[in-house]
Amino acid sequence: MANENHGSPAEEASLMSHSPGTSNQNQPSSPKPMRLVQDLPDELVQAGWEKCWSKRENRPYYFNRFTNQSLWEMPVLGQHDVISDPLGLNAAPMPLESGMVETSVESKQRKRRFSEEVPPSGNSVKKPKSDIPGNPAAQPVPSSPSIPGSSVLKAWCVSPEDKQQAALLRPTEVYWDLDIQTNAVIKQRAPSEVLSPHPEVELLRSQLILKLRQHYRELCQQREGIDPPRESFNRWMLERKVVDKGTDPLLPSDCEPVVSPSMFREIMNDIPIRLSRIKFREEAKRLLFKYAEAAKRLIESRSASPDSRKVVKWNVEDTFSWLRRDHSASKEDYMDRLEHLRKQCGPHVSAAAKDSVEGICSKIYYISLEYVKRIREKHLAILKENNISAEVEAPEVQDRLVYCYPVRLAIPSPPLPSVEMHMENNVACVRYKGEMVKVSRNYFSKLWLLYRYSCIDDSGFEKFLPRVWCLLRRYQMMFGVGLYEGTGLQGALPVHVFEALHKLFGVSFECFASPLNCYFKQYCSAFLDTDGYFGSRGGSFEANPPFCEELMDAMVSHFEKLLESSSEPLSFIVFIPEWRDPPTPALTRMEQSKFKRHQLILTAFDHEYRSGSQHVCKKEEMYYKAVHNTAVLFLQNSAGFAKWEPTPERLQELVAAYKHSGRTLSSSSSSSSSSTSSTDKERELGREQSSSRETNAN
Repeated sequence: MANENHGSPAEEASLMSHSPGTSNQNQPSSPKPMRLVQDLPDELVQAGWEKCWSKRENRPYYFNRFTNQSLWEMPVLGQHDVISDPLGLNAAPMPLESGMVETSVESKQRKRRFSEEVPPSGNSVKKPKSDIPGNPAAQPVPSSPSIPGSSVLKAWCVSPEDKQQAALLRPTEVYWDLDIQTNAVIKQRAPSEVLSPHPEVELLRSQLILKLRQHYRELCQQREGIDPPRESFNRWMLERKVVDKGTDPLLPSDCEPVVSPSMFREIMNDIPIRLSRIKFREEAKRLLFKYAEAAKRLIESRSASPDSRKVVKWNVEDTFSWLRRDHSASKEDYMDRLEHLRKQCGPHVSAAAKDSVEGICSKIYYISLEYVKRIREKHLAILKENNISAEVEAPEVQDRLVYCYPVRLAIPSPPLPSVEMHMENNVACVRYKGEMVKVSRNYFSKLWLLYRYSCIDDSGFEKFLPRVWCLLRRYQMMFGVGLYEGTGLQGALPVHVFEALHKLFGVSFECFASPLNCYFKQYCSAFLDTDGYFGSRGGSFEANPPFCEELMDAMVSHFEKLLESSSEPLSFIVFIPEWRDPPTPALTRMEQSKFKRHQLILTAFDHEYRSGSQHVCKKEEMYYKAVHNTAVLFLQNSAGFAKWEPTPERLQELVAAYKHSGRTLSSSSSSSSSSTSSTDKERELGREQSSSRETNAN
């Protein structure tokens, strides 16, 4: 995952923070206060367009040096040419939201973004931004191009000229701020050679992943007599992506070692049985009996040494005898006896099960390898049908620094099949060949905005719905389809915390996010192919990684490499669970790092996360209490520390931002049943996040 997000090592080492308008001393040569680095397509640059910075509006705009035309949004080729057709006689009129043709000077002052047009609401999480009044004579106000996405509106049977109906694309509650510009620069990179998403390919991939999950369940049940550990398959995919060098964006196909440490560890933790949290005496007694019985059964059915069999059988018989003899034991007595039995039998049980568990891990990997070959063949066949070559000549890339920009793909996208969409209450249902994915209206609007800002090959939005379906299906398959499954792995920080991070430490970039849970429009994510169209790139950064040990450890290695190599101000603010029993390598390394400037500990159940299923969940389920302590670590080089020092005043304001509970924004009239549902959800999340952290019981 780290390789996909950040490109080659040469590109990674160049990543650094830069703010427009700061001192030019030791700053990269390309980014300048008034003329931004041109990350525009070559066609627009040749047509005279360049990206500039508006001091009055504090945002970028686009200026054509041939025509003196200014636009807030990225121009679209094919708009009427002021030189060849100065009066616009041959151009289509620009429709306004009311259906009128724009003719007056005052019409240029209209609001430019749907994110700025959110009507005020008592339930709104983030207040919409309004235009800043100014003197039009002092600086020309760029006009907006015509509203793209007419095909999306027509899919809803909506006329783009109807202002009321066009409000379908306006979010009513905002959990993001897409107006914040990036302060990060990278070395200019060549377009990625990954294949663009296609609904037919994504459908096949999702079907094969469901089959692979079923294979995993059957292997665990048949070989070890246990259900697969909760979320272990999801964490397996995350851990494999850290080392995978294969071609598929989701399924691993070129990993070393073949046996996943994450999957092996989690299965071994549940052998001979899964040890759950105990509340009552009878539960403790029953668990002790089941453990003893399962250990005896396993050691008798496997090829274990005579000494191992003797030790396990003796301890099991001694436990059974104690259970029959002592009827007045307390819960603590049973738990102490269970701990003693685990210490005595655990090493022998683990040795007997080791080969079988390794066989499960390797078999799942090799099945995944075969599935990747089938998916690749399907994708190449579609490209061949459309006379598109999967091999492209690498373009020449200038060795210069540019502001980070969305991922671009080198191989053109083939024509995409039609995808259906309809509304059910406030949920957009997107369907392809009977397979439906859902997203709330607010988050559908967010995807529309991200696509509008980031996509450069689909000005008419004809491919928007197929790409939305591919994106939603991809994340659904990655994190599972069970109740609350994957929610903890996609959790995000509350809105108030993001606002404080941006205000206090200049944060404008998320290192681990997705188009669904991002707060800024610049972020790194897991998938280049589906997410690049929605703004994925891949300063002062915020990092809240999925809670997978191998992924967090790779993150620390990457951050320290960048901090070591950069002389520019660079700052990472990392949010990870404070797991101490045993401590995670990532947390230990960061606490001992020479770049650590400060560390905060947020107490369990006293702070919140935004749900990983925020794009589909109910409003009262948007936030959940953290079931573990959260460690917040500030990793900064010397220049970053000088610029964004975590002073006591800043830290106090950051902690205060956590006091603003997201739940207070929900309706106060929530029923007791919804409260119970939220409590159940937190309990499930606690089980998810702790399942990979339990000490090896053997």
